[in-house]
Amino acid sequence: NSNPSHNKGNVMSSGKSCATPEPAAVSTTEIVVADIGGTHVRFALATVAAGHVALAPEIVLRVAEHASLATAWAAFAALSRQPLPRAATIAAACPVGGEVLQLTNNPWVIHPAALGEAVGVDRLTLINDVAAVAHAVALAEPAAFTPLCGPDAPLAADGVVSVIGVGTGLGVATLVRQAVGYTVIATEGGHTDFAPLDAIDDALLARLRARFRRVSVERVVAGPGLADIHATLARIEGEAVREVDDPALWAAAFAGDDPLATAALDRFCLSLGAVAGDIALTQGAGSVVIAGGLGLRLADRLPQSGFSQRFIAKGRFAALMAAMPVKILTHPQPGLLGAAAAFAQEHP
Repeated sequence: NSNPSHNKGNVMSSGKSCATPEPAAVSTTEIVVADIGGTHVRFALATVAAGHVALAPEIVLRVAEHASLATAWAAFAALSRQPLPRAATIAAACPVGGEVLQLTNNPWVIHPAALGEAVGVDRLTLINDVAAVAHAVALAEPAAFTPLCGPDAPLAADGVVSVIGVGTGLGVATLVRQAVGYTVIATEGGHTDFAPLDAIDDALLARLRARFRRVSVERVVAGPGLADIHATLARIEGEAVREVDDPALWAAAFAGDDPLATAALDRFCLSLGAVAGDIALTQGAGSVVIAGGLGLRLADRLPQSGFSQRFIAKGRFAALMAAMPVKILTHPQPGLLGAAAAFAQEHP
């Protein structure tokens, strides 16, 4: 698109006033926002007015308890106990494009051409889930960010921010901040190749390669990856590999009462630091934001882990990496906030 204003956020205004204007009526639009992940789908009502977004409380449903997005949407409508607006944004954990959307870690299949009729909306925006989080990063106040490593400075008003969503999967988006507005680029950076950096990583790669022909970084630094790290460490220690479901293993790792689970979590943080640094270098970022459900749960753990050392350890670019602010997004509903902002951008 040759229009330089295309896909820019409506967060700042430009131009000069030559006379005192008459007060303008503020147009407001109420929409449904939905954020579909691998484990949960989150819904809320949102009001968009003059570039500002207000969210109602979210309703969270388990993906496994609903056969499709349409049935989950109907459940949300029943819980809302009011007619839903006929406008919506849906953020989905998959590439958004083509005739069929197959969610990466979710069995639902979405047909965009029929989706509006299926859920009862006339205006619909579809967006990648981490791209929605990048919209939230663009709009969030400084208080919504916790320093992880690097300089404790606000995100620059100009430049590239790498946005990394850690949850059931690993999502990556690029946020380009500009003096006026911003641009969000959805990517599939979570599916780049995993690069081992030491003997433990080599053993982990060998375990994963036995099951998957190709091992991406999402196999390591997303929720299910902790189990493979745990099993790899058990084998190194000469212990029997125990089958533990993911939630129980994560709970044990955070509780600190299982030394091997704790060691696996430490290794997870190391690998996440290495991956985040690679993504920042690839995207030409000036700063990095870690988001997602696991990212938020790790907010207290990551600054005390080896994340920073692995993030910085990029050879000749170590000084560049050490000077890069890395933040954790602590906004409670970033996917929903960003989904509403994406709607405002597409339907100004």
